[in-house]
Amino acid sequence: MKTILLVDDEPKIIQLARDYLTHAGFAVLTANDGKSALAVWRSAKPDLIVLDLGLPNMDGLDVTRMVRREPGLNNTPIIMLTARSDESDKLVGLELGADDYIVKPFSPKELVARVRAVLRRMENASTAGEIIRVGNLTLDAPRMRVTLDEKNIEVTPTEFQLLAALARQPGRIFTRAQLLDAVRGIAFESYERAIDAHIKNLRRKIEPDPREPRYVLTVYGMGYKFSDE
Repeated sequence: MKTILLVDDEPKIIQLARDYLTHAGFAVLTANDGKSALAVWRSAKPDLIVLDLGLPNMDGLDVTRMVRREPGLNNTPIIMLTARSDESDKLVGLELGADDYIVKPFSPKELVARVRAVLRRMENASTAGEIIRVGNLTLDAPRMRVTLDEKNIEVTPTEFQLLAALARQPGRIFTRAQLLDAVRGIAFESYERAIDAHIKNLRRKIEPDPREPRYVLTVYGMGYKFSDE
C-alpha cells in the first residue's frame, strides 16, 4: 500500500481528500503546516506528498525547497495544491522540483487520478530495466539514478523521465508536446511552458555551464534535443 502525505491548513480539504484517497486504497498521513509536514515526511518517508502552497509560517514553496535539498529523500514526488492562478507561482513551484499541480477548488476524484498517475510514472521508470549511456552521462532506470562523470546527480521523477526521453534518442528534436507525452501523467497538457521549467532544472544539475548547455540543447522554434556530438 502506497502512503500519501497530505498537507493543508484547511480541515475540510484534509477530510475530503483523505476520505477519497483512503477509499482509493492509499494510506494517508496528514499535516497542517510546513514544519510538521517536514517532520512527518522525514520520519514516515511517504511515497508522495500532496502539498498546499498557502501554508502558515512555512509555505509550500519553502517545504518543497527543503525536500529537494535533503540527501537520500529528495526524489519524493510532490503534487502542489494552489489557489493561486498566476502562472509565475506555478512556474516557481515547478522550478523548485514539484511534479504536478492542482488549482483549488479541485475535484477529489481528479486528485486521486493525479496521485495514481505520478506514482505510475515512477513505477514505470523504475521497472524499465535499462541503462542509458550517452558520453559520460549514465541513466540507471531501475534505480532512477543519474551519474555524470561517475558523480551521482539528484533528480526528481519528472526530471528523470524527461532526461531519459531525450537521452534515448540523441539528436532527435522533441517538441514540448512530445515531451509532455513522454512524461504523461503530469497535468500540463495545455501548459507547455512547464517543460521549460523542468529543462531549466536539469541544466542546472547536469550542465557544466547551464547558460551554454552541452547536453540538453534548445532548438529554437521547435523544442529540445540531447546532443549527439
